[in-house]
Amino acid sequence: MVHDKITAFTDEVIQNLFGNEAAEDETFERLQAYYLKSDTHEKVIADLPLRIVVGHKGIGKSAIFKIAMNEDIEKNRLSILIKPDDIADLGKDTSDPLQTIRDWKLGLIKIIADKALEAVGMSNKAGIIRTPLNIAGQLLTFLKETFKKIIEEKADLLPAQKKIVEKFLKFSKIVIYLDDLDRGWQSRKEDINRISALMSAVRDLSNETRGLNFKIALRSDVYYLVRTSDESTDKIEGSVIWHKWSNQEILILLIKRIESYFGRECNIDILKQTPTRHLNHYLEPVFSLRFNSTGIWANAPIHRVLMSLIRKRPRDLVKLCTLAARDAYNRKYTIINTQNFETIFEEYSQGRIQDTINEYKSELPNIQRLIFEMKPSRKQVTEGKWFQYNTTELRSKLKNVMEHATFRFANGQNANQSDLAQFLYKINFITARKMIINRDGEEFIDRKYFEENRYLSSQFVDFGYEWEVHPAFRWALQPDKALYIFDSIPNYADS
Repeated sequence: MVHDKITAFTDEVIQNLFGNEAAEDETFERLQAYYLKSDTHEKVIADLPLRIVVGHKGIGKSAIFKIAMNEDIEKNRLSILIKPDDIADLGKDTSDPLQTIRDWKLGLIKIIADKALEAVGMSNKAGIIRTPLNIAGQLLTFLKETFKKIIEEKADLLPAQKKIVEKFLKFSKIVIYLDDLDRGWQSRKEDINRISALMSAVRDLSNETRGLNFKIALRSDVYYLVRTSDESTDKIEGSVIWHKWSNQEILILLIKRIESYFGRECNIDILKQTPTRHLNHYLEPVFSLRFNSTGIWANAPIHRVLMSLIRKRPRDLVKLCTLAARDAYNRKYTIINTQNFETIFEEYSQGRIQDTINEYKSELPNIQRLIFEMKPSRKQVTEGKWFQYNTTELRSKLKNVMEHATFRFANGQNANQSDLAQFLYKINFITARKMIINRDGEEFIDRKYFEENRYLSSQFVDFGYEWEVHPAFRWALQPDKALYIFDSIPNYADS
């Protein structure tokens, strides 16, 4: 449907315009219309035995899998999706690591066999002989023999199912997706050992039999805990793909959503080559192009405000724009403007804190206390350093915080100042910053998120970076100082 303009930001319009927060809840047609293929996508779909995509919640891991699986269907590849419910009973006993790995392997082989048959509509058909499947080679042999029998007996298959069977018989390949593995994650030692055993199991299966290609999605904190707890995981590090976005890519994603809503095509290659500051005009059908307020953001291009408030996560952008659009609807505005954003900043900020607490309380049960204790002190307010710290100041701040509360991780380890600093960096509550001078003598701030450099907060080395609380959290920490927050927020957007 081609639109000329937005007449009202109804809930239906908002969802059609900005999309659903979770890719798995989006219709495939809508997801495909605004999906932006990144370098991560190409790396994930590579024809390799093991691909592990790692990233924070809301970064788009499920979207990659949803699109990739549809591409498999279009190419008649046999692919299956394994969800947490499918493997809920596997690898629960982690007392014997080798046995846990074996349990995973046997369980996965059976699940793959069942789902492969379901994919061609033959899971409960008479005449299929089930034999014990103990190794990956037996799995492929079983499926070959079964599929040959299906063809010989001219089973009643849909045309698409027949093409999948024929292609499998020719290439003997299955693509296995494991998504949403962090569901129910508690960060306990047994949870870490269970996922570690799963990683070893899929590595063994993919190595033992050419033809099994595993694609696994893991939350970054889950992978980090597994990686730092099990020395054997160094063997899978080469298969890990850290999924991250640049602000320009997220802005292009928003532009593509707007253009597709209005029924227009856009050339992604041209957009990628265009400096971010020249893309702001694409937002004009939906947003006022300038932020008419005070402070550092006074008269700033609207894309700079948007990119500064999201943690390089597409889901943050959806939530921010959705809240502002709802406020515009309440005021009967047909363009989202500065007033709409200013009205919802505190609610948005509270939501990001709650999301963070929900996501990481399994690792640090007292996370809520830690986050709210990071509220600026009177001294910081007086000195004008509201949310910024050098390493010494950050440790001093955390020392004061620890005088009021004890922090212990779910694995039983007591947290010291360096542990808490690294944790805050890992969850994107704080980001690293350093003033850099380029070859032309111009100063700019180099910012790093955890997924861009995981070792900046090392307790052994000071890399010269300072730290600041991400703008997404500031309104919730200082709801009574909204005007001052505008003066304290730097530009997080690409130039």
